[in-house]
Amino acid sequence: MDNLVLVAGQVGVLFALMAVGAVCRRAKLLDDASVKGVVNVLILVVTPCLIVDCFQRPFDPARMKALGIAFGVGLAVHAVLVLVASLLFRRMRSAEGTRCVLALATVFSNAGFMGIPLEHAIFGDDGVFFGITYVVVFNLVMWSWGFCVMKGVDVRHLGRAQLRTVLVNPGTVGIAIGLPLFVCSMRLPEVVGEPVRLLSGLNTPLAMLVIGYHLAGAKLGAVLRMGGAYAAAGVRLVACPLALTAVFWCFKDRLDRTMMLSLVTASSAPVAAMVSMFAAKFGRDVDTSVGLVSGTTLLSIVTMPVVIAVAMAVL
Repeated sequence: MDNLVLVAGQVGVLFALMAVGAVCRRAKLLDDASVKGVVNVLILVVTPCLIVDCFQRPFDPARMKALGIAFGVGLAVHAVLVLVASLLFRRMRSAEGTRCVLALATVFSNAGFMGIPLEHAIFGDDGVFFGITYVVVFNLVMWSWGFCVMKGVDVRHLGRAQLRTVLVNPGTVGIAIGLPLFVCSMRLPEVVGEPVRLLSGLNTPLAMLVIGYHLAGAKLGAVLRMGGAYAAAGVRLVACPLALTAVFWCFKDRLDRTMMLSLVTASSAPVAAMVSMFAAKFGRDVDTSVGLVSGTTLLSIVTMPVVIAVAMAVL
């Protein structure tokens, strides 16, 4: 119960920030163009700064080993979810664009915008240190498998430009800068390190404002009448994080507890906002994607505290 109250309180703080974003939309203080600019700043500037700032710590071989395990677990989780999504929606009697959106909604959690703030609030810098690996894996899989599903091409036919995007994105750039600093126990000069730290602090408020803005304009009616949406939401919010918790429980005496809890938190986050961005980019079912992102975000105010509290109790 103590764990549940703790997590629920932190989730409540995030939703209070989302409410500010919703009010800003209603009051016309934000519009689609300005929010798009905020998202670009979050992805291209704040995310790399957040990663680099997390790696500003003395090198620890045990922590490095745990980081490698976290990366491997993130890959495994995404691989299993890709298989689950393929089995769930391959023969679904819906338009191709809707099936693509449902598949991506099942696989990709809002581990960056929703997971990182919660990991920082509950587990501190160590939580973000491990949770960021899930975001890196997210980027790798989203810009490879996710791109191919949305565009309708075979993953083996990725072009050179797309392969470059898979390998060079805000997540991998942040790791490429931060990991050597961690391994060498080096800190950035104050004139660089302090701006990086301040910019990384923007992740939580800006991300919550963006999510709140989109929630205020969401149309959930069509999604509520779609059986596939319930399947995607069930896997994303409950089945995936609880299954991961069960696997971790089998190895809890051998693995870093903060690492395990951070990954469970990342996997319990609602559908990634990037699913809606991809749907719009490739002309898929945008309304369903927005409904899934918004609907699962609202549901997560109940599911995330319960799931994370269970993980904290058993791990």
